[in-house]
Amino acid sequence: MKKSSKEQPQSQKPKDRRGTLLRLIRYTANYKYIMIVALLLCLVSNLMALAGPFLAGRAISAAAAGKGKVDFSLVFYYAKLMLIFYVASSLLTLVINFIMMNVGRRIGQQMREDVFQKLMKLPVRYFDQNAAGDIISHVSYDIDVTCVCISTDLTQIMTSVVTVVGSFVMMLYISPPLTLTMLVTIPLATVYTKHMSGITRPLFSRRSAAYGEMNGYVEEIFSGQKTVLAYAQEESFLDHFDKYNQEASDAFHRANYYGMTMGPTVGSINNLGLALIGILGSVLYMYGIVTLEHISSFVLYSRKFSGPINEIANVVTQIFSALSAAERVFHILDEAEELPDRADAAVLEDVRGDVKIENVSFGYAPGKTIIRNFNLNADAGKLIAIVGPTGAGKTTIINLLMRFYDVDEGQIFVDGNEIRDVTRASLRRAYAMVLQDTWLFNGTIYENIAYGKEGATREEVIAVAKAAKIHHYIMLLPDGYDTVIGEDGGNISKGQKQLLTIARAMLYDARMLILDEATSNVDTGTERQIQAAMRELMADKTCFVIAHRLSTIQNADRILVVDQGNIVEQGTHQELIAQKGFYYRLYAAQYE
Repeated sequence: MKKSSKEQPQSQKPKDRRGTLLRLIRYTANYKYIMIVALLLCLVSNLMALAGPFLAGRAISAAAAGKGKVDFSLVFYYAKLMLIFYVASSLLTLVINFIMMNVGRRIGQQMREDVFQKLMKLPVRYFDQNAAGDIISHVSYDIDVTCVCISTDLTQIMTSVVTVVGSFVMMLYISPPLTLTMLVTIPLATVYTKHMSGITRPLFSRRSAAYGEMNGYVEEIFSGQKTVLAYAQEESFLDHFDKYNQEASDAFHRANYYGMTMGPTVGSINNLGLALIGILGSVLYMYGIVTLEHISSFVLYSRKFSGPINEIANVVTQIFSALSAAERVFHILDEAEELPDRADAAVLEDVRGDVKIENVSFGYAPGKTIIRNFNLNADAGKLIAIVGPTGAGKTTIINLLMRFYDVDEGQIFVDGNEIRDVTRASLRRAYAMVLQDTWLFNGTIYENIAYGKEGATREEVIAVAKAAKIHHYIMLLPDGYDTVIGEDGGNISKGQKQLLTIARAMLYDARMLILDEATSNVDTGTERQIQAAMRELMADKTCFVIAHRLSTIQNADRILVVDQGNIVEQGTHQELIAQKGFYYRLYAAQYE
């Protein structure tokens, strides 16, 4: 059973904020020169904007010269300069935003590529233990949140830092006594922001995790929508979805509730500073220490100083959300990959198909052994059937043959080569697989059948389609073999999809074949025809067949009866029936 995000502590709270931030910075290394240009433009843009309050003070000073003494040409001169500086600053800001948006897009593309490449290298165990919806959430939602932070929040931080530092310098230049008012508001805003960040950080982590859980549930339900409808369980699943939705909504509300209180609260602290400036400025003006020009400019600079602090408080919450999302992404990138091939691993070539299993024991979890002291000799070209009750370990045997999992004890040989001494790629190329769960991709029927064999001709595809008893159906479709089907097979029945995957396996140039409940969706008559066709087509190839329908494996060269991880019986169908043991009871139970 796949684990939800609730069972994955890593999704709950960022454990290494600094490490996550440093890894994000590394992603920007390829764009460091572009970002340096953006930083310089940001500096120029904000310096132009910072000239505005100074020019406004000069304009006010010129306008306050008294009746009949006002030099309107001077007032308009300063106003014109203000307009030029502000317009130029706005245009540069647009250029900066465009640059950073492009950088964020490229970084997002690179992160998705890295995650996807990583997923291709992860062992099957990872996908068995993690919900598909949660993985998809990492690739889409989490990376999107991270990229938005890079493209917008980073720009906001750069702008705010330049504005805050520049405004403070100008305030100190205009009036050091008035600047003392900042000693009251800055500590208050800093302490409050630090306190709230400790509250909001885990809340945003939980929000990301809750959305991942909901996505996983939605993906699971949509993949089995027909079953839901068939059993009229819509209301039941809606009730379950409501619970996930409620948890996600509550997590969103808690995170954003505390996050949104930061901006207004810091804004109130800044308004307190403005009141203090008004009081102290009035006193200083009466004593002639500052002029009206100074007070006007100082007030404007104080607003520029406090505004970014307010914005930073809002951006901080978004940064915490992005760090939580990025850490989830990096958690995938840090997952242990499938163990590399041994340095001296050979390439399995000219495969005959002799398979030998010696004293193999295996369990998916420590202390929970499923396969115990398993032994098997499968000569090349033989059909080996594996039967047994659910949970007996049949599919596990296939996982071990393909090295989706490595054995805990014992050895498996192919043509005398221990499978850990050959490369995984060459071992897996030696097998063709048809599973109970069919997989078709978005493309034509021809492309789906020819998927496993590069350069397959139309004649070869038609030949295997005929052998798989699907050619007649294909020719009834509007475009025949050029008919496009979706990745879910569209309106093609499960049996027809299974026949297409069987045809694909027939075409694949492999010396060994694995059928894991491959004919479970095919009617009995077609099933017999397919078995006969496959026996002819797969001559001299080793076949492993897992089947619950015992009628489909009566012609097998050897039938292995597995129960609780052990081979309890083996032989031909007739021999096992004659023994009247475990297999006989299974067979009788199906036909009573």
